[in-house]
Amino acid sequence: MARWLYTFLLYLLIPVELLRLTLRGRQEPDYLERWSERFGRFPATDKHDGIWLHAVSLGETIAAAPLIKRIREHHPDLPLTITTTTPTGSNRVRETYGNDVFHVYAPYDLPTAVRRFLERVRPRLAIIMETELWPNLLRELDRQGIPSLVANARLSERSFRGYRHVRPLLAPALRCVTTVAAQGQADADRYIQLGTPPERVVVTGNLKFDLRLPATLTEEAEVLRGSWGRNRPIWIAASTHEGEDEIALAVHQRLLENFSDGLLVLVPRHPARFDRVFELCRQTGLPTARRSQRGRFTTDTRVFLGDTMGELPLFYAASDLAFVGGSLVESGGHNPLEPAALGLPVLFGPHTFNFREISAKLLDVSAACLVADEAELATTVTRLLGSPEQRSAMGERGREVVESNRGALGRLSSLVEELLRSQDLTKGQYH
Repeated sequence: MARWLYTFLLYLLIPVELLRLTLRGRQEPDYLERWSERFGRFPATDKHDGIWLHAVSLGETIAAAPLIKRIREHHPDLPLTITTTTPTGSNRVRETYGNDVFHVYAPYDLPTAVRRFLERVRPRLAIIMETELWPNLLRELDRQGIPSLVANARLSERSFRGYRHVRPLLAPALRCVTTVAAQGQADADRYIQLGTPPERVVVTGNLKFDLRLPATLTEEAEVLRGSWGRNRPIWIAASTHEGEDEIALAVHQRLLENFSDGLLVLVPRHPARFDRVFELCRQTGLPTARRSQRGRFTTDTRVFLGDTMGELPLFYAASDLAFVGGSLVESGGHNPLEPAALGLPVLFGPHTFNFREISAKLLDVSAACLVADEAELATTVTRLLGSPEQRSAMGERGREVVESNRGALGRLSSLVEELLRSQDLTKGQYH
């Protein structure tokens, strides 16, 4: 009964969702395109009977990269479909994999849309990244005998409290899942409490620790750093949300009192905000260069606006320390592992519930600093930029955290192989 009510409400909300896409499209035109895909309407692909992997947005797409790479290495002839729900995730899939994979937006959780999607893609295995729990989708996969794996599954305490209110809806859906591969024991326990059969839940670790940075990144970063000024102090405010850009700029103005040649690399999280953040930079009076307008950087530049997609690792690698955004506002934070893997001291605010375990691991070994507000951020950035030895020690501890927690990829790969064997797709084995 709960699922029927849920489905009825979804159909009623279709006009509201289309209005939301229209409003988002005023700032991000990509939201106005490819609506039919969200209802399962697109040309059928001949690349069927393979794996379907769903990653919601940019963060999940990046997190899934090691698993996608492993699947493609060991099963190059196996068709792979990757779906997202946001344009940023879609653009990342297209830029990274091109025509090597089939890509469309994921369908809304409407029975008709889900069935149309599955008829066109015809997957033999569904891999759903992290926390995409859609009752109609999970039920339809089970009904069609398609095994499903919730990979790198996480469920924060905050999300768990919300999901508990709809447990009568979620519990039957979670009983349809073949395997939940949880990041940690706390995540596993929460999935079980929501109704997942305990024998279907395993702890595989966090796939984000298995990130592999491009071999050419260090060399590219050296070139970029040389163009910025090799000896000047440089800090990055990455994946910032509305309200944090102003804080970063105010901190940098205070920093310049101690380091007159200091450079702030400011990278907003969402492309729709690039122009607005550039205007904020101009209002401060700080000489600002945009990455998208190459060649305009000078020795007088004090703010470098990273207004391109896919270059954040490069900007991290060319900086001295990193503040990871979404954490001074209540957005839950973003992944601090990338700068840690590059040996940078990591700073973040108090709102890191999306990465609570990772943040705690970095804080436990003093590889990161928690800053409560603008004043603490300014003090900490100034202190660390003035202490190369402390930055080096923090960075090394961060690298050790990343290295010591690798291994989720191998465990997830084994689960994928088991599910593929259960469908008689392959006789190979991951290594």
